[in-house]
Amino acid sequence: MPRILTLSIDGEEIRLTPVKIDREKLYGGVEIEAFDEKGKPAAIRVLAADGKTLIDKGGTALATLDENGSSIDRRTLKPVDANGEPVETVPSSFDAPNPLNKASAEDYLSNLVKSVYLLTPAGDEEPLDLLQDHLDTGQIYNFPFSYRGGLEYDNAFVVGSRSSAFMVVGRQADLEFVSLNQEAVLDSIEEQEISADEIDFETL
Repeated sequence: MPRILTLSIDGEEIRLTPVKIDREKLYGGVEIEAFDEKGKPAAIRVLAADGKTLIDKGGTALATLDENGSSIDRRTLKPVDANGEPVETVPSSFDAPNPLNKASAEDYLSNLVKSVYLLTPAGDEEPLDLLQDHLDTGQIYNFPFSYRGGLEYDNAFVVGSRSSAFMVVGRQADLEFVSLNQEAVLDSIEEQEISADEIDFETL
């Protein structure tokens, strides 16, 4: 069942169903098929640690282990900081209404995009006239967003026009402007965090 996201603007609440837009929906996809010398479809298998056993698709899984190598339930784990102190988690944005704040084009353009959603009315709700009236003026809105809840929020920007509305989710970029003849120095490389809802077995 699609999850319902509630946005609040001008004291009114708008119930929406975000529909994720991926590259395959926009541009299509390509599948590569492999065949052996007899024309039979070939399949990828995993070679086990013994160097002899072949494991078929679906024969492996991810597990969380403690220091003794015993499997543990991930739900029993609690996040801590570098000093071992508990870290306060944030709730899912689907659990409560999300007030929209006005944002500038500069804020939006300096965002590193992770995912894009088309905002559609939830079920038999009224069309998104109220939200689209605001977006049609060119105004951009944002709010803290977390799909399932976790350690921190992403930035969610609501953009669009009279015809459609979109939610663009990402992280603020740390931009450093340099002159034409000035060298740019890369201090560190930050790994992009991937939420659980974005992970599939094809990624692995």
